[in-house]
Amino acid sequence: MSRFAAVAFDLDDTLCRHDHDVDALYRRAFERAGVEPFGEPSELWPLLDGPPDPDDRVGYLGAGFARLAAQHGRDVDPVALAAAFEAVADESRVAYLPGAADALAAAADAGPVGVLTNGPEARQRAKVEALGLADRVDAIVYAGDLPRRKPHAEPFERLAATLSVERREMLYVGNSLAYDVAGAHNAGLRSAWLRRDPDDAAAPYRPDYVVDSLDEVAALLTADGGTGGEAATRTEENG
Repeated sequence: MSRFAAVAFDLDDTLCRHDHDVDALYRRAFERAGVEPFGEPSELWPLLDGPPDPDDRVGYLGAGFARLAAQHGRDVDPVALAAAFEAVADESRVAYLPGAADALAAAADAGPVGVLTNGPEARQRAKVEALGLADRVDAIVYAGDLPRRKPHAEPFERLAATLSVERREMLYVGNSLAYDVAGAHNAGLRSAWLRRDPDDAAAPYRPDYVVDSLDEVAALLTADGGTGGEAATRTEENG
């Protein structure tokens, strides 16, 4: 028997990841913009500020390209370069992360399953279709099409209502403390933080559970939660 009435997941970097040849994508963006390439993708990513801005992905990438251009002494239009990058990216090129299919199946055995993504349907639909996700879950909420996105409570409230469950009886699994864990807390859901690095600390956020892989989700859903610490670590046990 499951300890939760329903389970929901974040999409990007929780259930799936982009499956592009990143180097080729980077070069195609420069070619489309008519700019002589400089730098490498590995240099660009650290120059971006936090998670992508769902309202302005071009501006978000453009800020990174502006910093990269300054480091390489190049005089370019970073917004045009970012727009080219977005244009050549194929949102359908995604793949499930390890353990995602099993986690979805375990969640379906426990009760209704939902997905809540901060992106709009116009962009995220290609990922959903490529993954066959609509056949695996009972509801998908595209917070990018709502007045407020995560970490606001509204998208979580919408998902819980669609699944016909009480928010306090629902578990939300996501990789972002600032968006997924904070949003679930604000909406009264319980949260499981998908930690990518065992050395990462949850503080100052307090997820209800910490999992280091999606393989741990199945045990977390059982009534005993994988006693003995095999499945997940409760935040209080982490100090």
